[in-house]
Amino acid sequence: MVKKEIQKELMPAIQRVQLHGEQFFKLTDSDEMRPFFMSIVSNTNHWMFISSNGGLTAGRKNAEYALFPYYTDDKITESAEITGSKTIFRVTQGSETVIWEPFSIRFAGRFQVSRNLYKSVYGNKIIFEEINHDLNLSFRYEWCSSNAYGFVRYATVANLAATPVSLVLLDGLQNIVPFGVGSELQNRSSNLVDAYKRSELHAASGLGIFALSAIIVDKAEPSEALKANVVWSLGLENPKRLLSSLQLADFRNGHALGEETDIKGEKGAYFLSQEITLPANGEKGWTIVANVNQDHAAVARLIHDLQSDSGLAEALAADIETGTQK
Repeated sequence: MVKKEIQKELMPAIQRVQLHGEQFFKLTDSDEMRPFFMSIVSNTNHWMFISSNGGLTAGRKNAEYALFPYYTDDKITESAEITGSKTIFRVTQGSETVIWEPFSIRFAGRFQVSRNLYKSVYGNKIIFEEINHDLNLSFRYEWCSSNAYGFVRYATVANLAATPVSLVLLDGLQNIVPFGVGSELQNRSSNLVDAYKRSELHAASGLGIFALSAIIVDKAEPSEALKANVVWSLGLENPKRLLSSLQLADFRNGHALGEETDIKGEKGAYFLSQEITLPANGEKGWTIVANVNQDHAAVARLIHDLQSDSGLAEALAADIETGTQK
């Protein structure tokens, strides 16, 4: 009986809260539990399986149209550092620069942090939150879906202090799968798949295009890859963009980053980097959107919409709300 009472006291608390006018279940201090697996639902054909430590797989229709590698529960949990969301901040405190990597095990114990999970009462949205009490900063990112645009990730960094703070952010997605990589091929020949990957940036619009240099077949015949998975962003003014994780160590070490426009033979990624100053009790938000199975016409339309400033943010929000209502 005593043991049960102790376990009950150590269990994180769950409560119903309201965020931005929506109802969520909040799991306080979620990192005190062992990582657990969740599914995020959609009113259309999106599927997402995500661990409470951030590792995930997602796609549309079935496992053959994946955005991130389709693996089993244990591998997804173990891949949290290299697949899905990754965020690093270089925070300036006086003459010192401090590295903060939310949700990562790299800096475990360095800062006093609180981590919370929020899941929509409808089950179609999930929010990860880390509050850094030493730096007086908080970071949240949310996953949800849009029938028209794909998977949507909202991110927000907030200054909890009464004084301004300057920081450089590096935020985005890792291990993005190109179109044409089925679950069997990914599991059987992942190294070969990496060799065929090509990630390109349309610099004028900021669109990342993730495709294979050729469809992987056993026959000695040409097989063009005519579709791609795509990623784009809103909310940051002229950020530097990366298409791989090759420069993450440079960023942690304070080195300048070079924008990547064409990366071959590496796991795909889409990162944004920008220096920002947060006013006292201020915040900054941005959006990353990813979709699968896009042909040339769909890519051309998306580039046009991104360059024409055609109310994409409003259309995106409206489509997400429509999905929630359905």
